[in-house]
Amino acid sequence: MKTLYELKNVIKSYGGKPVLNLDRLELEKGKIIGLLGPNGAGKTTLLEILAFLSTPDAGEMFFENERIDFKSNKILDLRRKVCLVQQQPILFTSTVYKNVAFPLKIRKFPKEKLEAQVDELLKLVGMKGFTDAKAHRLSGGETQRVAIAQALACFPQVILLDEPTANVDVENQITIERIIRDINQKRQISVIFTTHDMVQASRLANETVFMFEGKIASSTHENIFSGYVETDPSGKNICTLVNGLKLAIKANRRGPVRISIDPAGIRIQQAENPSCENSFRGKIIQIIDERSRIRILVDIGLPLSVLLPKKLFAHLSMKIGAEIWISCPYESIEVF
Repeated sequence: MKTLYELKNVIKSYGGKPVLNLDRLELEKGKIIGLLGPNGAGKTTLLEILAFLSTPDAGEMFFENERIDFKSNKILDLRRKVCLVQQQPILFTSTVYKNVAFPLKIRKFPKEKLEAQVDELLKLVGMKGFTDAKAHRLSGGETQRVAIAQALACFPQVILLDEPTANVDVENQITIERIIRDINQKRQISVIFTTHDMVQASRLANETVFMFEGKIASSTHENIFSGYVETDPSGKNICTLVNGLKLAIKANRRGPVRISIDPAGIRIQQAENPSCENSFRGKIIQIIDERSRIRILVDIGLPLSVLLPKKLFAHLSMKIGAEIWISCPYESIEVF
């Protein structure tokens, strides 16, 4: 394993409020890495630090085993190795061609090769027919693709993408995911992207880092929901989720909470079993093959991700649209 980034005890605060608190994080070179977590998890702040655009308040950071001094003159050289594409990129109001050509001209790219290089980059992102189009008139997905081409024109070792498909239609989402794979596989560029979509992360990333409230969480921290805990007349603690769904929990908490439900801890049933705690009827809306296991998305009034061993999935013979029963044992629920 070749280490790309290593962070130790990194803290970042805004207005006195901690938004990032990482004990240790190591990211491998040459991979597609997904930073997964809800809004406010600290994903964008982490990307800005990885791009050398934001300085941590405390801690150490290493890039390719070299300790980073954010006050050093070397930081400018490091910024040339890493490109950050924002969630809502801002392009010049000129043509698509000029937007992609700009970083090449800054780097004194040979004039006689400039047009061919811009054409190659636009072809890679599926925008070759938009050479003379005005950049400010593009759709959200088209803008994102031109911004990626512009980043590639900087010849980076690393591309950081903040929610690259958050504001695009399905067609552009599929295209952008293909672009990310091509960048990594054909150009050997490390890619780190943020998302709150666990299905996308599992589909696209070689490795997924789960973030929650500024910290690295274990992979069990999925299915994260807001809720409110009260004690019912029988003495049980009941967490009511935003859609009205009620979960019995063991945690001795009251009031507003966040919960996560371990997708590997959820049990699948093909019929109702009254003896199982937190039993719900749902419909399978998505099935994804994740190498050694199968992820199914079950609609129980809210989307719930469930992980199954392949052998169990094959035995159950489940299909999209099928109605099933699931149960969430106490031990699968964690309260924050």
